[in-house]
Amino acid sequence: MRKLVALEHVTADGYVSSGQGMGFEWTFRAYSDELAAYGDEHIRADVDTAVYGRATYLGMYEYWSGLPTAETSGHERAHAEWVNAVDKIVCSTTLEAAEWQNTRLIRGDLADEFAALKARPGGTMSIYASPKLVHSCLQLGLIDEFRIIVHPVVIGSGTPLFPDKSALELDLVESKSFESGAVYLRYRVER
Repeated sequence: MRKLVALEHVTADGYVSSGQGMGFEWTFRAYSDELAAYGDEHIRADVDTAVYGRATYLGMYEYWSGLPTAETSGHERAHAEWVNAVDKIVCSTTLEAAEWQNTRLIRGDLADEFAALKARPGGTMSIYASPKLVHSCLQLGLIDEFRIIVHPVVIGSGTPLFPDKSALELDLVESKSFESGAVYLRYRVER
């Protein structure tokens, strides 16, 4: 059975978005070549489907669909090639169409849709950012694992990774620290 994981960049005080600007500018300080390489080679190694909520999908599509270009280099090139080739799902009740190649639009019941997707053969499905979608999937008990990159910054407010009244038992599967001060934590959700 396939897994649904949430891959999230989180502040030390538990926020995934500041709600200001792009919402994730606080990740830039600790997002090093070392962390990018680990993500490319390890964190997403088993992922064959990227999952987004509407807002994250639109931002990712706008930025990544035109890459790589001749000027794109290093880890950005590798990620651009991966994200443009991978199967993608966008979950939205308001988006009219999903124009990015290899993208399927899900408008229906998340529990039914992901139950069917998990039953199919394939690799891991990973939600990228998309805090509203993560919150919905948490409520429905759909998330099997969290892959969290904790950044050494406190922002004081924003959108939390775990909404109020979230209660989960988690098993630590893996952890790794980076010279930039970021820490990767992989947790399996206990059922």
